[in-house]
Amino acid sequence: MLARTVGSQVQFGHLKNVVSRSFSSTAPARADFTHVVIGGGAVGLAIARALTSHQASSSSSSSSTNTTLLIERHPHVGTETSSRNSEVIHAGLYYGANSLKTQLCVRGRQALYAFCAERGVPHAKTGKWIVAQDASQHESLRRIHEACSGGSDGIGVPTRWVGEAEAREKEPHVQARAGILESPETGIVDSHGLMGALRGLFEEEGGVTAVNSTVVGVEPLPTSNLPGSSGWRLTVRDTSTSEESTITTDTLINSAGLGAAAIHNLIVPAERRTRLYYAKGNYFSYASSTPKVSRLIYPVTAPGAGGLGTHLTLDLAGRMRFGPDVEWVENPDDLAVNAARLPAAVREIKKYLPSVDEGALAPDYAGIRPKLRPAGAVAEGGDGFVDFHIREEDGFRGWVNLLGIESPGLTSCLAIGELVRDMLYKSGRVEGSAAL
Repeated sequence: MLARTVGSQVQFGHLKNVVSRSFSSTAPARADFTHVVIGGGAVGLAIARALTSHQASSSSSSSSTNTTLLIERHPHVGTETSSRNSEVIHAGLYYGANSLKTQLCVRGRQALYAFCAERGVPHAKTGKWIVAQDASQHESLRRIHEACSGGSDGIGVPTRWVGEAEAREKEPHVQARAGILESPETGIVDSHGLMGALRGLFEEEGGVTAVNSTVVGVEPLPTSNLPGSSGWRLTVRDTSTSEESTITTDTLINSAGLGAAAIHNLIVPAERRTRLYYAKGNYFSYASSTPKVSRLIYPVTAPGAGGLGTHLTLDLAGRMRFGPDVEWVENPDDLAVNAARLPAAVREIKKYLPSVDEGALAPDYAGIRPKLRPAGAVAEGGDGFVDFHIREEDGFRGWVNLLGIESPGLTSCLAIGELVRDMLYKSGRVEGSAAL
């Protein structure tokens, strides 16, 4: 059975009475759903909300069995990658015109700004400067600017060069020896507020959230057609009691973030199993009001670095923080900030902010990015570039698999929700009933 508990993460007053549910199996239980979404981060919440919104607007939504279940292994949604990042709304500069990352980032950015404005989610369009320190880095900026142009092969994302006089006037403390490229569409968002809004809408439209619930078994129901054609059976363990429940669903969406490879490996044959590589990003707080900077400052991305460099970001109160770096770790639960990496971070920061007060920097928090390769380029076409993996896996039906959803996943979350919804409904994968 599903035992009800009062939701503890709802942040907006009109959602305080929303009920969340934890799995309990004091007796064997079986519950049928149209969709099960595994993973309650920003992407999982956006997918779940898109599916319930589709159901609410369709004639089939009158069926009491037509339900979306969101499963989260932690006591609260959004406690992993979604809340341990820079909270940046990315413009979509880096990933090449033909990549899924770019398409989803551009669409997601537009949708996210509109959603935040409509729902009162705190956000700000701060703009971003990417600063070059030598001729090679300037050439990298030139390629980004050219790729972002609105031509037939361009991304269509606004960028512009910032002249020396303008730079001195607007950001006198920022050093850029070889040029500055501005991204005016970049911004920041309250990720917790965003996830609270998504969860509230999801549950208001009939969705069910199961927290403290870990998926330990997945198998397609018996069928003479492709596995999954008749639905899926999941075994879910209550993390507080270790008791297990069995549920069934028409469709399965694996959006488990750091745990997505483990879910994938429960389903596929041994030769198709995969793994994720974990890039920890250490962040450093700054306890000084000087030097004052009013926008995001990014270095030029180093080839094969696995990230965008130790950059300067702002929170919604205007406070500066720095990070993330890239520290490869084996354990995705390794969230302790590595204070030993502060000196290296200071060296990188001083390249673009020479007057930074080293004594005001301190270890703050860390997040883990799930990657499909242990290193590689950020930009499409670069050595080692890996795009988002979002697809219905070959040889299966009714299973949408999401792997390697790192940056720009937060920016892209609403667009990913739309994509998964369309993959299921426009392809005819879901008939709108849960007759299992």
